[in-house]
Amino acid sequence: MFILELTYTAPLDRVDALLADHVAWLDAQYEAGTFIASGRKEPRDGGVILAVGDDRTAIERLAATDPFLVNELCTYRITEFRATKVAPQLAAFQEQLPR
Repeated sequence: MFILELTYTAPLDRVDALLADHVAWLDAQYEAGTFIASGRKEPRDGGVILAVGDDRTAIERLAATDPFLVNELCTYRITEFRATKVAPQLAAFQEQLPR
């Protein structure tokens, strides 16, 4: 599982101008089953995406296609983690650590 943290590097008016394109990109990733949660940070200086996948390189390549990043409006920080404890609604994404 991955946490994708976006930090805006451009003024909000430029971010808002591409928001519809970014949301369409998000929607496509939800349809593909890669994203399971996302939203704005408070204060509004970026966003967070929770993604599932086994391949960090694939997640990095996917992030590189975000219209916000393509248009140099943000940076990404990607953190990989093992979801060993989850809410019942996320049981499909739970991982077991080797003993």
